[in-house]
Amino acid sequence: MPKSWDDKYRSAKPPHVTVLAKPFAGVGAGEKLFIASPALLDRRIRAIPPGRTVDPVALRAELARENGASATCPTSTAIFLRIVAERALERLDADPAPFWRVIAPDSPLARKLSCGPDFIRHRRALEAQ
Repeated sequence: MPKSWDDKYRSAKPPHVTVLAKPFAGVGAGEKLFIASPALLDRRIRAIPPGRTVDPVALRAELARENGASATCPTSTAIFLRIVAERALERLDADPAPFWRVIAPDSPLARKLSCGPDFIRHRRALEAQ
């Protein structure tokens, strides 16, 4: 039986910094790369005020600075954002993380989500009122 989104959220490793042995995602060998976690991203997303959005690239840069790293891993961040979003969709009536404040409706990630881009547009429009 496949893991639920909540299982994936709960079983993720804690955030950590790793030193790269070889270049990855524009970060050179020997530099520090921050790896977030779904729970960390969930907390950051919940801190974004209604009606505001944060670009994932800016969020990754901020997390890297805060954790003494050259960058935050874009691959794991995208995976973790999807986990947060799908988990939130499963909990819509139980205070979901407002992932639409970080995931743009025209992004590739939005097209992968079970809700699709229109849900994100709708939620953003509701908050803009």
